[in-house]
Amino acid sequence: MMPSPTLTQAAVDTTLMHSEAAEGGAAVARFLSHNRAALQRLGARLKAQPPRAVITVARGSSDHAATYGKYLIETFAGVPTSTAAMSVSSIYAAPLVAADTLCIAISQSGRSPDLLASVEAHRKAGAYVVALVNDEESPLAALADVLLPLKAGPEKSVAATKSYITSLAALAAITAAWSGDRDLSEGLSALPGLLDKAFALDWSAALPVLTDARNLFVIGRGYGFAVAQEAALKLKETCALHAEAFSSAEIRHGPMAIVNDGFPILAFASSDTAGDGVREVAVEFADRGAAVLLANPEGGIPGTTHLPALSAVSALEPILQIASFYRLANSLSLARGLNPDSPPHLNKVTKTV
Repeated sequence: MMPSPTLTQAAVDTTLMHSEAAEGGAAVARFLSHNRAALQRLGARLKAQPPRAVITVARGSSDHAATYGKYLIETFAGVPTSTAAMSVSSIYAAPLVAADTLCIAISQSGRSPDLLASVEAHRKAGAYVVALVNDEESPLAALADVLLPLKAGPEKSVAATKSYITSLAALAAITAAWSGDRDLSEGLSALPGLLDKAFALDWSAALPVLTDARNLFVIGRGYGFAVAQEAALKLKETCALHAEAFSSAEIRHGPMAIVNDGFPILAFASSDTAGDGVREVAVEFADRGAAVLLANPEGGIPGTTHLPALSAVSALEPILQIASFYRLANSLSLARGLNPDSPPHLNKVTKTV
């Protein structure tokens, strides 16, 4: 059983993870302001010369952001989007066919050798490269046809938070500029203020369930699957808690067999049809006696523990929910006797080959 120290608000508020995650709204505002003209130009180019496919290049939290981008681009622009297997370039040096494709590279540091090798290979094969990167002086920035600096500011905690939030917003902004969707564009304008409100939401009702937990499932679907992936990673990274992310559709296969009385479930439900699937699974698991923690803008559901969530444009609701989750993860890490800013065996910049 993990130690469960009594937390003071001062202890919770003084971690780097807390202070950096709290800056998510300000970071998104900086990104949107700084990149407004570049986004308009990129949107015009993509409308005039639609790529036949989109390839994302990323690892870790950035790759989870890419999952979000996949759902956005395929639903709003209808263009097939997939993730690059970086070892194809960095280890096997295999030739690529990438003419008339859009390559979106996402990174906080922009310095991992395998990411750079993959982006360079796609660029040489004819891809148009867009870089979402926090370090504007990085090698990745120099490779890009279009550089969209994340403008998240210094991020010193090992756990990426505001850079992830800004990456999600950046992908939504690219999609809005490309598709011309008015609701998505207007939703982005309101996003910084909503992020501040989302971070202030109280998810402490999850602490009694998770403080002594050893395993759990994290569930999302559609746009929300990306934040389920990210939450599972952060629970492993900052809380030493084994968590696996599943789509609410995929979990109905083999994983469902191990959900029984008391098994923890963290579920992210949006207000759209994809969220309906999450809510249905949450009810089913609650009926089995599972300890279901449900983030749901539609309110509480009997048998589950309600985690408050804001309503917005449904495609943007997962960004708000991950902001609320980061505050919970910070508190949970401390409750489990850990330091969320410095997880064991991890470095801020991971340079894989």
